[in-house]
Amino acid sequence: MILSASRRTDIPSYYSEWFMNRLQEGYVLTRNPMNYHQIRNIELNPENIECIVFWTKDPLNLMKYLPQIDNMGYQYYFQYTLTPYGKQIERHIREKKELVTTFQELSHRIGRERVVWRYDPIIINRELTFQYHIECFENLCRELQGDTKVCEISFCDIYKKLSKEVKESVILPTSELQMQQITRELVAIGRKYDIELRACCEKEVLMEEGVRPAACIDRELIESICGHPILAKSDGNQREGCTCIQSVDIGVYNTCMHGCVYCYANHSDKSILQNSLRHDPKAPLLLGEE
Repeated sequence: MILSASRRTDIPSYYSEWFMNRLQEGYVLTRNPMNYHQIRNIELNPENIECIVFWTKDPLNLMKYLPQIDNMGYQYYFQYTLTPYGKQIERHIREKKELVTTFQELSHRIGRERVVWRYDPIIINRELTFQYHIECFENLCRELQGDTKVCEISFCDIYKKLSKEVKESVILPTSELQMQQITRELVAIGRKYDIELRACCEKEVLMEEGVRPAACIDRELIESICGHPILAKSDGNQREGCTCIQSVDIGVYNTCMHGCVYCYANHSDKSILQNSLRHDPKAPLLLGEE
């Protein structure tokens, strides 16, 4: 079984204490987001969990626990999102220079193969122009050279629940031609710094030379880390074009406090605040009671 921690929230950043309590107790409960009354009990041990995939914008709070996770015998890697956006878009993220340093420290500790960089999502608007992304991406590649092998990209989807202000001024529609032009430039820049560009669920840019489909839950990478074949099937529950294999996600929507205006996993600041008051680091569920 592959454990996803998590597509729905940033467990390394906000719930690392809870996560470590679950590993130590040997089980975790996770609620079906589509059926509140359906709860699954997952046995946590290295025999049952072949690999843990951590999704994060800031793994600092979890990094102090990595020696314990290693000693328990778990295999894992990180999907680390690092973008060039400021507080208008990613409202509660630490300073980007600090996050670059944390990325480098994590890579030096566990190896660059196990830290996948996500330049995701790519947002185009009047300020975040084609040239802005080209310059920022090259600056980040220069900083992360030797600290990662792969950069995964995707372009921002305009979800219905986003505010009118965000839809009208922050996240503007991106044409297929714009996607292809930017991707072509990013591929060339990545090659200069030995970073391979992959695209997540973006059929428009996969036609570009040198772009492979990204797999966030990556069979090839997991098999390399674990040293044996993985029997998991393709994950048919994800969006069209996804090449991930099956995993079990233990996160909860409306619990991430990064405050990113483009996020699909949060509905409102009010719901996040209310949910944060229901979190108990010692509970088997990340949020609420059985």
